[in-house]
Amino acid sequence: MTHQPSTAREIDRRILHLAWPALGALIAEPVFVLIDSAVVGHLGRAPLAGLSLASNVLISVVSIFIFLAYATTAAVSRYQGAGKVREGINLGVDGMWLALILGLVITIPGMIFAPNVVQLLGASPDVLPHATAYLRTSIPGTTGMLLVFAATGTLRGLQDTRTPFIAAVVGAIANTIGSITFVYPLGMGIAGSGLATALTQIGMGTWLVYKVFDGGRNLGGINLKPHFGGIWHAAQAGIPLFIRTLTLRAAVIITVVVATSLGDIALAAHQIVNSMWGLTSFALDALAIAAQALIGSGLGGADPGLVRQYTRRALMWGVVAGSGIGFLIAISGFGITPLFTSDPQVQHAATWALVVCGVVMPIAGWVFVLDGVLIGAGDGRFLAVAGVTTLVAYLPLVGAVWAWAPADTIGLVWLWIGFGCGYMLARAITLGVRASGEKWIVLGI
Repeated sequence: MTHQPSTAREIDRRILHLAWPALGALIAEPVFVLIDSAVVGHLGRAPLAGLSLASNVLISVVSIFIFLAYATTAAVSRYQGAGKVREGINLGVDGMWLALILGLVITIPGMIFAPNVVQLLGASPDVLPHATAYLRTSIPGTTGMLLVFAATGTLRGLQDTRTPFIAAVVGAIANTIGSITFVYPLGMGIAGSGLATALTQIGMGTWLVYKVFDGGRNLGGINLKPHFGGIWHAAQAGIPLFIRTLTLRAAVIITVVVATSLGDIALAAHQIVNSMWGLTSFALDALAIAAQALIGSGLGGADPGLVRQYTRRALMWGVVAGSGIGFLIAISGFGITPLFTSDPQVQHAATWALVVCGVVMPIAGWVFVLDGVLIGAGDGRFLAVAGVTTLVAYLPLVGAVWAWAPADTIGLVWLWIGFGCGYMLARAITLGVRASGEKWIVLGI
């Protein structure tokens, strides 16, 4: 059993101790997209628009399996809080085997049907070959990222966020070097950027799995072989979070489809804004990861008072961080956009959309932390229902943009107003009402 904090300062210290390293691991995927956007953006408007479509498909496919991290964190942290670490690690091992199976199932169909997928998203003839090339070369990396999720979830449940942080930092450096090398000196174009990302993700996943297995051997009694009953249990436990994440990614994909209808300028600009949103969202989600581990541990240790303290302090930090990050994004768009493209029309559209993005960041900080609290509590069924409800509420707003908004800058700004002030606010209300009650506080393991 670990020492339980008793003051606000101790709680803040514990939250930030877990959140800072978690930040590095969380932003791995958006950092890869950000790096690819900067490298590919200088190839021209069509490659950048192609990257926008393909990367959103990849992030969506990978993100719907984020339950491999979240469900594992919640389960392992409960056992850790109850003093049963060995049993918790065995659950994590089952999750990693499930990740490997899912990754292999996704890769081959993804490579075969890549052109069909980007066509369904409305790619223009100029954009289609670039989106297809990136999708085909990058999708093998999904197996690596799913392994990253499962191994990271196990480590977070044990309140080790440092090891995933090291993997993310090394991965970002390797991806930058590989992307630049494959795209320019080797002349592979956008396909080289996708290949560099895939190789990096596979390397990260392999190393993190090794770290979990290595730590498990030191405890003894850890079953490293595939246990199909445990794998099936891990899959069943993740279904509600799978549905919840599917609704989140559906909202993002619908937003990309509408951006496509606003023209290539809006779509290319949306890629820049969406990359920044992903980076900052995952940065805020670092606090949610800390909340997941601490809430699970508090519930496993049967201490509801401590759970409430963790929730209040984490929410405070979420809003403060969201406000600070949002302010920086809103005022720095003119300096950020030239890093991604030399096209002045794309720069103009992205700059104004970034202002909207910055304004809604405090709401995002509140939402992400509440998400982490309820995930850490294992409240997956509610999160699934809430995800469907908020997606349905968003559809009329995004539909109005599709039907009536003008093309290019103004249309993109209205699209981000609908997403930020509509969809995110709906999530803030539903999660806030749930967290104010008692039904999610279930003690023990």
